Amino acid sequence: MIERDSPLANPALEDIRGKIAKAAGIADRKPSEIALIAVSKTRSSDEIRPLLESGQRLFGENRVQEAMDKWPALKAEYPDIELHMIGQLQSNKAAEAVALFDYIHSLDRPSLVKALAKEMERQDRQIPCFLQVNIGEESQKGGCEIKAVPDLLAQARSAGIEILGLMAVPPDNANPVPYFALLAKLAREAGLAGLSMGMSGDFEKAVKLGSTHIRVGTALFGPRDAPAG
Repeated sequence: MIERDSPLANPALEDIRGKIAKAAGIADRKPSEIALIAVSKTRSSDEIRPLLESGQRLFGENRVQEAMDKWPALKAEYPDIELHMIGQLQSNKAAEAVALFDYIHSLDRPSLVKALAKEMERQDRQIPCFLQVNIGEESQKGGCEIKAVPDLLAQARSAGIEILGLMAVPPDNANPVPYFALLAKLAREAGLAGLSMGMSGDFEKAVKLGSTHIRVGTALFGPRDAPAG
């Protein structure tokens, strides 16, 4: 690993950390209880590097192939990076996902449980996972049905997969608070401590409702470029 001086200050990163600390304080929580995942989907290595140089080490990607194109080289340079798979995962990408990612937030069906368990055993690599719940019951979104959480959790545990908690994305343009509260309730009922919830526009509310992992992209990197054409 290349030796570096002290981390460089990054205004956006410091702003997010400050807001996390404030929200945690209101909820009588410690900021250290909340993991900040920088969502780097569609972002180039050059865009990611300033956050790395500022000390950020947790990053989230939505697509396996995109992650494979940029993260092996960055991980070689910064071995303490934690890479989180936060997008929908196809079963036929299980081998690549297990090889590259350190955490998976989108385990949502029995076929994926089988594919991941098979690859974890084959590669002798255990990847902690979150069960993704379709908390808003939206047909276009991934995630298991709310009523399916207990069975899917049992299947994952029987397959030897460590389940840290639950993950969800509330419906767009809706008040996220009831959905965060419902996910927290489901996690408590399942005996799970982890909650992967909260993004750029609502992470402070998620922290107040118990989130342990927030996924922030635009607030850290700025708006994405509009597609050409």
